[in-house]
Amino acid sequence: MFFPTFRARRIRGKEVFRRMVRETALSANDLIYPMFSAFGKGIKKEISSMPGIYQQSIEHIVEEAQEVYELGVPAVILFGIPETKDAVGSDAYAEHGIIQETIRALKKQVPGLAVITDVCMCEYTDHGHCGIIKDGDVDNDETLELLAKEALSHAEAGADMVAPSDMMDGRVMAIREILDNHGYKHIPLMSYAVKYASGYYGPFREAAESTPQFGDRRSYQMDAGNRREAIREARMDVEEGADIIMVKPGLPYLDIVRDLREEFDLPVAVYNVSGEYSMIKAAGRAGWIDEERVMMETLLSFKRAGADLILTYHAKEAARVLKRG
Repeated sequence: MFFPTFRARRIRGKEVFRRMVRETALSANDLIYPMFSAFGKGIKKEISSMPGIYQQSIEHIVEEAQEVYELGVPAVILFGIPETKDAVGSDAYAEHGIIQETIRALKKQVPGLAVITDVCMCEYTDHGHCGIIKDGDVDNDETLELLAKEALSHAEAGADMVAPSDMMDGRVMAIREILDNHGYKHIPLMSYAVKYASGYYGPFREAAESTPQFGDRRSYQMDAGNRREAIREARMDVEEGADIIMVKPGLPYLDIVRDLREEFDLPVAVYNVSGEYSMIKAAGRAGWIDEERVMMETLLSFKRAGADLILTYHAKEAARVLKRG
């Protein structure tokens, strides 16, 4: 078909037709809201690099989680800021650790909200790395034991889903086995299957107080130049028992989201990370962009690339926009 037989603008001319033929749609049901739970009482500390996002004590977490639920966002993912940190991240798997107590409070007071937990060690270790340090690097296999204990403690506290983000080899199998062996076969596992060593995580490290005290995480997170490796990483996690596979970060890796969507039948998640959020917020506050429009366009791009679920700090704002219609 050639002009003037086909005129694309005929359909674009009216909002009703644009809506009717839209190929990709965003829903509040697609969103997962990250939250930072801090030890103590009366804490609500805004993260300077992430306007609108807070480190909060449990009573404030519960209050905001109720708001999230009422907006139609079905799930939150929890990150913890413990009272004390040590070399083996003891609070990560403690029965009364910060995340375990937050789970209990949320399941009691906002029972309809799905509670997902990040399973990693970096927020709980005094060195800021994602596992046990030996000879200046993370010991993969020894770390697996602690990650499995952490995931089990989350399930025992009432978590609806666990999400390992550490990028240790074999951690999905270790977690699946310990959950199954302790009667938690019903708990799904969302794996950070493809997690790149990225500069986009900067604001998160302020939020979670998890900056490495030496070196970086390139020995266990993926190199930004690698595409085929992403399929290998995801396939390994699928074979080990992951129920959902995730790509992190989001915007710089939309090609990877599309690759996973085409390769696997499992649900695909994407993490719209802190740096992506902060850039939109900063540009919006400076008046350089229409913040709301860019936010919604960004979230829609993840769906168009093939993501089923989006972890995003924009979740509440986006849900409000979607409610307006």
